[in-house]
Amino acid sequence: MKRILVTGARGQIGSELITKLRDVYGHSNIIATDIREAEGELAEGPYEVVDVTDDKRIYEVAKKHQVDTIMHLAALLSATAEKMPKVAWDINMGGLINTLEVSRELNLQFFTPSSIGAFGPSTPKAQTPQDTLQRPTTMYGVNKVAGELLCDYYCERYGVDTRGVRFPGLISYVAPPGGGTTDYAVEIYYEAIKQKAYTSYIAEGTYMDMMYMPDALEAIVQLMEADPKKLVHRNAFNISAISAEPMDFAKAIQHHIPGFQISFDVDPVRQKIADSWPDSIDSSAAEAEWGFKAKYDINSMTKDMLEKIAEKLK
Repeated sequence: MKRILVTGARGQIGSELITKLRDVYGHSNIIATDIREAEGELAEGPYEVVDVTDDKRIYEVAKKHQVDTIMHLAALLSATAEKMPKVAWDINMGGLINTLEVSRELNLQFFTPSSIGAFGPSTPKAQTPQDTLQRPTTMYGVNKVAGELLCDYYCERYGVDTRGVRFPGLISYVAPPGGGTTDYAVEIYYEAIKQKAYTSYIAEGTYMDMMYMPDALEAIVQLMEADPKKLVHRNAFNISAISAEPMDFAKAIQHHIPGFQISFDVDPVRQKIADSWPDSIDSSAAEAEWGFKAKYDINSMTKDMLEKIAEKLK
């Protein structure tokens, strides 16, 4: 039976991953942690306040709960990291090496997500390969590339069972957007329900990879349960489900809300980040090595998002 410590449990991924893991492994076996106090469903199982820049606190909580796995999610996202690059480095890299060290010391399995932000403008933009040039031009991207290499190092040097994926933009109706460049793909659904209109800060024609959160959560569990002998890459697997631009979301929404309108007021900071990322990525390594396959496309995701948000906003 897995006993898993999750950092960043109140973030976009963490808030939903905790529920998923507790359903799979049992409430008492999932220790949620965050720098903030627990709220709502998170308080229904084990919870600890943990600052990931405090290595002694991470060790103390991992030891106390006798965990065998750390899933490290605590991080500043792309747009926020550009506003506070030094803070982003301290949190993103400091938290990562602290959790890796605890995993080494206690012989724990380890997961942390990378991102399509690890790619840069010189990376091939169409069907970006699993193994390719990575020269990001954002602090978030630099953090992610360094993190991928650090996880590989801890696996090769110390034998830590590190695993990870490169997430595309994640779309969810549960947690609010958290400062990412792809947040428009969440906001557009809320505004479709509330206003039947949305003003996108990302320009028309800007393709980026996306994924519905249920597929992302399933991918984490599936990768962590995979036979390590079959994992050639181990860390930073490309995974994706949808390559789309703002008008694709608008058209999918218009099938359900015919009067929905989209307009554009481009944010140059986030647009520059988006332009540096791939249009689409190749997930074939994840498919071959641990059977990754997304369930939702843009149409099935849109239907579910609109239904869930309408119910949530009642």
